[in-house]
Amino acid sequence: MAPFFPKLLPALASAYGLQTVLAAIFVPQANELWYDLGGGLGFLSTTFLSLYYPSLKAKFWQHLPGAVLPSITEFAPRQILLTALMTMWSARLGFFLVNRAIKAGGDSRFDEVKHQPLAFSFFWFAQATWVFVVGLPVYMVNAMDVSAHPPLGVRDYVAAAMFAGSWMIELVADHQKSAWRRAKNDKEHDEQFISSGLWGISRHPNYVGEVGVWIGMWGLSTASLSSPHAPRLAWLLAGLSPVLTWFLLTKVSGIPPLERDGDKKFAGPKWDNYKRCVSDCASSDYAVPFSSKLAVHAF
Repeated sequence: MAPFFPKLLPALASAYGLQTVLAAIFVPQANELWYDLGGGLGFLSTTFLSLYYPSLKAKFWQHLPGAVLPSITEFAPRQILLTALMTMWSARLGFFLVNRAIKAGGDSRFDEVKHQPLAFSFFWFAQATWVFVVGLPVYMVNAMDVSAHPPLGVRDYVAAAMFAGSWMIELVADHQKSAWRRAKNDKEHDEQFISSGLWGISRHPNYVGEVGVWIGMWGLSTASLSSPHAPRLAWLLAGLSPVLTWFLLTKVSGIPPLERDGDKKFAGPKWDNYKRCVSDCASSDYAVPFSSKLAVHAF
């Protein structure tokens, strides 16, 4: 099974290669508008390469007679399903985030760091790591031979349902937040916090959905990655995907900066009451995704 892991090298090179190119373009410009789009493109290009690399190598590098790029239908059902889900998720998220940044005139996360070339470059390479590690369930499944995959079973259908339900939560939450912002900009209300819809039952429903998406993607990969054709504990390595997603959202770039911004923008009795009601927010939203607590999220 030793040759399996070198098959991931093209995906690794793709993830870091694209972000290196984008950093070379946008770091000198101190331009952060396209950062999130770069993440979406990273997932798309790395997924494509993980699936088609052997065929691309045979056709364009080795120039083997009769080498062609196979139709997507020639791959295993699990490869097709994971690739399709990854494509939909990354395209939607990349477009949503870059559109939001353009409308806002920038991304406040980078207001200071974008003027520090070394620090700003670090963020692009950190994004490459995110693209590679979070996408592992897809890249590892795509790296396996088509004949090595067991048929789809109950585990896969449960995982697909997990993905679908979680993605729907993420989509609805983002839509509700966007609609709330538009209404506020149009002076239809003067609420400081969104506390309706999914935001009324979870402080961070979009993050709940995001973690669930990657649990579902990982679940879809496990039948193949625990088969005799995969290295021992390959399924466990792929589990780094939802673990890293959870860690980043709850400990690094998700909840913590939102909490700090909320403390600055909304200090006062209402905000203090909100903080008292959901004081254990960083853990409760994931231990109990839809608690019965007061759930409002500012911004």
